Amino acid sequence: MTSRVVVLRGSPDELVDRIRTVRARGDVPLIGDDRWPAAQWSAVHEVTEAGPVPAGAAWAALTSGTSGTPRVVLRTAASWERSFAAVSKLLTDRTASDELIMLPAPPSSSLTLFSLAHALGGGPRPVFPGGRAGAEATLFHGTPQALRTMLETRALPRLRTALVGGSHLDARLRADAESRGVRVVSYYGAAELSFVALDEGRGLREFPGVETAVRDGELWVRSPYTALGYLGRPGPLRTDEAWATVGDLATVDDGVLTLRGRGDQAILTASATVIPDEVEAGLRMLPGVADAIVFGIPKGRIGSLVAAMIEVETDAPPPTARRLRSMSATRLAPAHRPRVWFAGRLPRTASGKPARAEVRRLVASGEVTRLA
Repeated sequence: MTSRVVVLRGSPDELVDRIRTVRARGDVPLIGDDRWPAAQWSAVHEVTEAGPVPAGAAWAALTSGTSGTPRVVLRTAASWERSFAAVSKLLTDRTASDELIMLPAPPSSSLTLFSLAHALGGGPRPVFPGGRAGAEATLFHGTPQALRTMLETRALPRLRTALVGGSHLDARLRADAESRGVRVVSYYGAAELSFVALDEGRGLREFPGVETAVRDGELWVRSPYTALGYLGRPGPLRTDEAWATVGDLATVDDGVLTLRGRGDQAILTASATVIPDEVEAGLRMLPGVADAIVFGIPKGRIGSLVAAMIEVETDAPPPTARRLRSMSATRLAPAHRPRVWFAGRLPRTASGKPARAEVRRLVASGEVTRLA
């Protein structure tokens, strides 16, 4: 019998049983989000009906990529199960199934879906924000923004270990968590690749079972955790025999992996190529800057102007462009310094990642104010 992708929606607390039911009849669960607008639901259903499900597919996860267009990533059950033991060891030295893990990102995100799959395989029992058991959680799996919120609101008084992915983890946030007795393990991965590298405070190093190589500045991965591919439409995953890449740029020095962002996000400005992630890392180190998204604004013959939208730390005074230019000059090379500045609360995806495409739309439509 041919498998099909079944889109599920509803209360997160009901999803583990519903996923188990779908899997038991040989179909592939894909989790939706009740907050999606009708257009998003329509786009997801269109993708799920666009092509046959390959043999062996057991899980479907959504990824928007850099374009914002939803893609469905398909993977086998084994591609996640092979990592369960290593992840359990990272999270706890106790019996994993006896622990509660807080999952603040919606189940439609691949990082939460992984933890739901892990729970079905004997991992920690999932709890979600707003539930009565949330305060009892000793473990956390989510984005840096969600961890920051949990720490600021003291929502997880028993938290011991935080597994953090999805976007850059600021050193100050790690230090804040560790000062509260929380062990922090951040990681780099992708919906298509799963876990690639871990940072326990000494820089990103290969996840157990993973090999990495940098070819012409691009990160390639050989891993037992790689997905099968996409349903119905192509995506950024490229393969070369046992190796795969999603186009992220990286360097490796003494076994430490440094990510430089997705290659197709590079900003060409005059004679320079600027990697947004590198500029964002520098901006986050400036006083009063909680987070930043860097992007290009088309500018005739020079290509693009480097622009930045920043989110100011709570209680920090409103910045001026002049002050930001002055501070950024202490951290960034001339070509990498933003020429145009915006400020406000950064838009984020449902899982809490900064939404670069949405920032571009807000700027283009004039919905955010340029700093003078």
